[in-house]
Amino acid sequence: MAEHSAEVTVNAPLHQVYQLYTHFNDYPKFMTFVKEVTYLDDKRSHWVVDIVGRHEWDAVNENWIPDEQIGWRSVDGLANSGRVAFRDLAADRTAVLVTVSYVPPAGLLGNIGEALGAGNTFEQRLQHDLEHFARMVEEAPAGALDPTSSAYLFHAGSAAARGDATPAQRESMGIREGASNPEAPASTTAVSEPRVDEALNDPSLPRIPGTSPPEASKN
Repeated sequence: MAEHSAEVTVNAPLHQVYQLYTHFNDYPKFMTFVKEVTYLDDKRSHWVVDIVGRHEWDAVNENWIPDEQIGWRSVDGLANSGRVAFRDLAADRTAVLVTVSYVPPAGLLGNIGEALGAGNTFEQRLQHDLEHFARMVEEAPAGALDPTSSAYLFHAGSAAARGDATPAQRESMGIREGASNPEAPASTTAVSEPRVDEALNDPSLPRIPGTSPPEASKN
């Protein structure tokens, strides 16, 4: 198991920073290596990243404490888990520490790649995109709790602006295939239904912001 971390100080209050970080679906709009985060339901999400190769997984939320930390673990795809801790600093500043653990892909060859520097590349990219997050927050209006209010979305280096977002991510953002304008009308292409894992249908799991709780089951 490899573990890497990155940390940044954001010039914004703790609650605002925490809320903005939990909007996973907006990551490709300001990050560079995250190509997709789409919601499978109100507790699970699908991720596609491109660091030392393309990797993807489904993740479930865990260990969320409001204004303190969020966490996740993969349930298929690349085996990984992570934790993001938020710490209140003086003068409306917030420290954000991201720690990611994962099993290097391809077994022994993956471990060799990690030892030869692939892990350092991942950590550098993680730090770089965490700094993008800080800038996104700082360019949002004071008190804003939704990333779409930030002027930093779709900056030139973001995956979405470069056209590197996956078709599913573009669909979730309302961008037609072949369109370059992030404000283009939504596509009419049907989106396949996500797989449902009943073992994860636990009401104690934290829900993703912006999604609704599941309807009560009918007898």
